Amino acid sequence: MSTGSSASTARPRVVLGVSGGIAAYKACELLRRLTESGHDVTVVPTAAALQFVGAPTWSALSGKPVSAEVWDGVHEVPHVRLGQTADLVVVAPATADLMAKAAHGLADDLLTNTLLTARCPVIVAPAMHTEMWEHPATVANVATLRSRGMLVIEPAEGRLTGADTGKGRLPDPEEIFEIARDVLARSGESDLGDLSGRRVVVSAGGTRERLDPVRFLGNRSSGRQGYALARAALARGAEVTLVAANVSLADPAGVKVVHVESTAELRDAVLSAAATADAVVMAAAPADFRPESTSDTKIKKADDGSAPSITLQQNPDILKEIAHDRARPDAVIVGFAAETGDATGSVLDLARAKLARKGCDLLVVNDVSGGAVFGSTDNEAVILGADGSAVDVPHGTKSALAHRIWDAVAARIPQR
Repeated sequence: MSTGSSASTARPRVVLGVSGGIAAYKACELLRRLTESGHDVTVVPTAAALQFVGAPTWSALSGKPVSAEVWDGVHEVPHVRLGQTADLVVVAPATADLMAKAAHGLADDLLTNTLLTARCPVIVAPAMHTEMWEHPATVANVATLRSRGMLVIEPAEGRLTGADTGKGRLPDPEEIFEIARDVLARSGESDLGDLSGRRVVVSAGGTRERLDPVRFLGNRSSGRQGYALARAALARGAEVTLVAANVSLADPAGVKVVHVESTAELRDAVLSAAATADAVVMAAAPADFRPESTSDTKIKKADDGSAPSITLQQNPDILKEIAHDRARPDAVIVGFAAETGDATGSVLDLARAKLARKGCDLLVVNDVSGGAVFGSTDNEAVILGADGSAVDVPHGTKSALAHRIWDAVAARIPQR
């Protein structure tokens, strides 16, 4: 009989499963972040994982005894209790073998037993060679796990074991931690998995328009809100493409990231990804104008103190284009409006006019008077709908705002 998870406890209970791959050492950093942020973490390694990182290391970092066997502490029935009482299970790294066992319901050690008894969210962070990740058996197993509600993160691309490179690298532990924290924060909500099987596109950052080899026209967008949107969509089960313009943040784990610089590059990347997307959220800040011509050499100061004259031309309106010429008629299009208000109207007056002009379904309105929002970890906004709705989102984290935006998107995506 299941006893349920312990979401009401002060310290969320996390089971950190570690399977036998060279990336097991990276799980030590994930464990450190989880424990230092106040989570009660029990490490459950496989026997193979202990060949890479020994039990004393896991025990010292977690403050708890560590075992891979169902026979240790039998009187506490750990093979059932751990899964029943967990608020979250994270498997990092997850090998092809571990995922195959989980997909077929095999339970020959403590970790696979825990996965069978867990009724809480489960995050799986694969790590293996590219050939193993792309093998039809692994592809089928991943699809099975996802269909059962597990959040299987796409592995990163980069250096693998030895001299090999490719897709299969364990995502950065900090990124796995951010996803885990996001899932835990939403574990009591009904939206977990509500974007499962959906493809979404998010843009982030600010574009730059080249003046000469060293100068550009740009803006102050940090990309933080777009990155929060990408992580939130991933936590809700979506397949996410993030088009990032000049952002210094680490790529979110499990997200396909396309890096761009100019507005033209942003437009091309968004249009390409939007062709198969259920939703597009334009959180980036494209430059409205670009120089009519650029210099191949650095523009020099004039001896007489005069400044050069720069003629600007308007950039394409990406949001208006994708809203009016939708690759998919039922796709939900979301725009952002950073407004300050002026003599012609208030922030909301200007935003409502923009919503009608752009033709999008939702418009997230930020009052940026005095430079507010840019670079901050917090945000507040009003989400305007083309149907006349208006949702006030009070001051809070950008992650919290991201989920409110996805709430509005999910309500508008047609049911399959």
